[in-house]
Amino acid sequence: MKKILVAVTGASAMLYLQSFLEMLEKEEVLVHGICSEAGTKVLELEHDSDFSNLPAVSKWFDCRDFAAPPASGSAGYDAMVVIPCSMGTLGAIASGITSNLIHRAADVMLKENKKLILVTRETPLNRTHIKNMLAVHDAGAVICPPHPGFYLKPKTLEEAAMTFSWRLGDHLGLVMEGRKRWGSNE
Repeated sequence: MKKILVAVTGASAMLYLQSFLEMLEKEEVLVHGICSEAGTKVLELEHDSDFSNLPAVSKWFDCRDFAAPPASGSAGYDAMVVIPCSMGTLGAIASGITSNLIHRAADVMLKENKKLILVTRETPLNRTHIKNMLAVHDAGAVICPPHPGFYLKPKTLEEAAMTFSWRLGDHLGLVMEGRKRWGSNE
């Protein structure tokens, strides 16, 4: 069973988080989570909810707890997805700054050569954002902005978010029953 760490930061795009966790709930994976203080606020603003009500996550860790398992490579996570990933979190990861458990866990994933996916959410991008994206890419992370697959003809925002969640699932090596693909109707 894969062990996946999901981190939530204070960027807009909680619709994608909800969709991703709903997809993970259907998979045979163990999911742990970390939510930043800003992530908690944005989740409340966009979803009228808090992280404890999200699906799929069996354990949440306090963002300030550097003694939590995600702070060590020996915890054995297979992958980490930061969804959504704020530009502040991106900058901290790119600089190797570990001022909270999300930053530290991302640093651990990079040093252990494990899959780190950053669902960066900002527009437009400035030069610093782009340089930080290049820095984390060069360190081994995957930059995956939340862009749905419109060729699958989603009819609702939730369906559009699910097309993106399937792409994340592909990067995590998940099977995902019911996953639609380009050309699959032919």
